[in-house]
Amino acid sequence: MIEFLETIDSFVWGPVMIAFLLGTHIYLTFRTGFIQRKLPQAIRMSVRRDPDGKGDISSFGALATALAATIGTGSIVGVATAILAGGPGAVFWMWIAGIFGIATKYVETYAAVKYRVRDKSGAMMGGAMFVWKRAFARADGSVPWWATLGAVAFAAFAVIATIGTGSAVQAAAISGIVTSAAPAIPAVAVAVVIVAAVAAVIFGGVRSIARVCEWLVPIMAGAYALGCVVIIAMNGGVIGETLGLIVECAFTPKAAFGGAVGSGLMMALQYGCARGLFSNESGLGTAPIVAAAAKTKNPAEQALISMTGAFWSTVVICALTGIVLVSTMIVHPEIGQDILANPTIYTGAALASAAFAEIPYLGTPILVLGMCAFAYSTILGWSYYGNRCVAYLFGPKGIKPYQVIYVAVAFFGAIGVGDVVWTISDIGNALMAIPNIIAILLLSGMIARETRHFVYDDHLDEVADEPVPRVESPQL
Repeated sequence: MIEFLETIDSFVWGPVMIAFLLGTHIYLTFRTGFIQRKLPQAIRMSVRRDPDGKGDISSFGALATALAATIGTGSIVGVATAILAGGPGAVFWMWIAGIFGIATKYVETYAAVKYRVRDKSGAMMGGAMFVWKRAFARADGSVPWWATLGAVAFAAFAVIATIGTGSAVQAAAISGIVTSAAPAIPAVAVAVVIVAAVAAVIFGGVRSIARVCEWLVPIMAGAYALGCVVIIAMNGGVIGETLGLIVECAFTPKAAFGGAVGSGLMMALQYGCARGLFSNESGLGTAPIVAAAAKTKNPAEQALISMTGAFWSTVVICALTGIVLVSTMIVHPEIGQDILANPTIYTGAALASAAFAEIPYLGTPILVLGMCAFAYSTILGWSYYGNRCVAYLFGPKGIKPYQVIYVAVAFFGAIGVGDVVWTISDIGNALMAIPNIIAILLLSGMIARETRHFVYDDHLDEVADEPVPRVESPQL
């Protein structure tokens, strides 16, 4: 069964899926007039509060929650694994995927905010499921069967992915990190602490999650980035060689690190793009779910703020990680022999640990605490994604059972979860992206026109006059 699932996983995350996602990123970049050039303005907007906007949480709270779910262990271990499997050139393609992914993040968030609704209690709900149901509804209010299918498919696959990727996998990462650093601590004790810490936040809803993420994300990302800068400074003598190797290996077959890692264009492209897409989640449709709860005057305002998430997670954090790891392997080629023998997620973690161990006394604690904080914040962020998808599928009555299951899965993930859960959640990630991307591609023309009005004609302070409807049932 595991082999069968791994075959499906390899297929859905193969070259076709990567080309589909990367092609969408490039197409939407041109469709939106290269919206990436508005990044400086978007960053400034992300730290201000908009008291006149309609929503449940601040724009920064929505961004912080999305970043909490995005800047996870993939930003560290995922980059290391990409380098081991695809060579140093994978860092370049990861960076390219992040730059172009900014446009996709903008478009999918715009659609989610434009077509968001309120549930019976008045809380905002949005995401690809509501985009399908509202954007493609007929004049009489009826919804075509294919739109209903797209909505249900996205929500169902998202629930599967959140339970696996968001809960079990991240809890297992925390447990593995802690027990490796402190073998005397049993996994069960770690599991109990994770359950308590997660339950204390997620049962409070999106406001509770956003409050925690607003202070946790800047601290954890800042501390990790500072650690990376210190290592880069320590390896300053080879930074030029590092950047040259990354670019050269992105376009030409070349053996690196004494021949321990060989790279070619296709391998570097495949692993770099795949890990970059995992890192920023552009196209998966996850971040727009929480962005739809933000206080914003119009869809373009929050879409600009949300697109900065792809910049921070991939263009900054993943790039820093890549430079740290490649430069460390150049300075310390002896690291490679055991680590490079079998490039898996576990050897990726070992490579990251070896790099941070360069910083005397503080390096390993920074990495351990950073990875634990990243994984914990991912658990919080993905719990909200699943919450909204369950509410769409089953109504409010499904939320509490989902939260209980989510917390329980975190416990079992921490004490040891089988490969089946990991693989199924990975498949769910890919499958939820398909209906999301199809929807935003179909709506890209409309979004491009409205973007011209709000963004390029300088009407970002204009309040959208579209009402936010209230839904009485999970199926509209």
